Amino acid sequence: MVELVDTRDLKSLGQKWLCGFESRSRHHNHLYTMKKTHIYHILTSFFILTFLFLITSCGTRKGYFKLEGKFLHMNQGEIYAYSTDGLISGIDTIKIEGGSFAYEIPCEDKGTLVLVFPNFSQHPVFAESGKSVSLKADASHLKEMEVKGNDDNNLMTDFRKRISNLSPPEIRKSAKDFILENPKSLASNWLLINYWINNPQANYKEAGELLDRLIAAQPRNGEIKKLAQKLKSICNSNIGCRLPAFTEYDINGNLIASRTLAASPVSVISVWANWNYESENVQRTLHQLERQSKGQLKLLSINIDACKQDCKNAIKQDSITWPTVCDGEMLEGKLIKQLGLTCIPGNLVMQNGKIIARNLQTTDLENKIKQLLHM
Repeated sequence: MVELVDTRDLKSLGQKWLCGFESRSRHHNHLYTMKKTHIYHILTSFFILTFLFLITSCGTRKGYFKLEGKFLHMNQGEIYAYSTDGLISGIDTIKIEGGSFAYEIPCEDKGTLVLVFPNFSQHPVFAESGKSVSLKADASHLKEMEVKGNDDNNLMTDFRKRISNLSPPEIRKSAKDFILENPKSLASNWLLINYWINNPQANYKEAGELLDRLIAAQPRNGEIKKLAQKLKSICNSNIGCRLPAFTEYDINGNLIASRTLAASPVSVISVWANWNYESENVQRTLHQLERQSKGQLKLLSINIDACKQDCKNAIKQDSITWPTVCDGEMLEGKLIKQLGLTCIPGNLVMQNGKIIARNLQTTDLENKIKQLLHM
């Protein structure tokens, strides 16, 4: 049986269906638009995060260098930073909190930072514009420190690991091999300074040969040429030479001359700073020996603090009466370079104006002076 349907009802039903279809279409279009917008935002966020990740993983801002460190067994404290090649002026204090630190400086070219730790050990970090470097260390085993993030620091970290169980002669041999294999690296410059320039027992002929290799590999590095001048100064003030002639003003404005030291039976020129405990210990030892010498021991100190007032305060506190030179130029001062004194603590020991010893440790220096003065 066929049921008859009112066409008006069909028309009404058709209109309702069409309205429903249009409504559903508009709803689907709205959902589609929302999904497109959502996907666009997701992709945009993804690309932004990826870009930021690439920037932070590859380094820091152009024209800057960043060093980040983490320590075991050192939750809070301070370390100091200075430069051997003019990367920074003076000394920066780096705060350690929660076992970590972050330190960022302007940096247009490669350079060397030297970190001074609470135990007064010194370790190099090689800076490079736009680079970020990480430092990891156990404060109780700083010799095992790892510094990574660019080629120079990676090479130096590998070198530290290789020499950890070697004897001093083997270490020098490894340092020489490293320099010959990596003459373009700032790490090679540091090793030359550490094992030859600042070493009173070094073979200076060998040092000159290694320096020539570095000059050839780094022709635009002015600091290498300064090392050549330092080496020349060392040779001119080496053991067996007469004390080079000089005049200089001390921190109080008094004129001092080398002839005063040369005329004394025994004289010592020492290098010290407030931030270096061993050099301060040398000062205390010299102070005691001077009082006991009955005028037979003449002293001159060169202070390499960046702040002259810090030097004056220390002199007053320790009752130092002999002349002290401090020009605020640290290891780049005129007199210290003329005398070839490139390390701290450093010293020259003279007998009747003739240099008989260089860069003695505190106990050796004390024994040498007592021997010369028959004390």
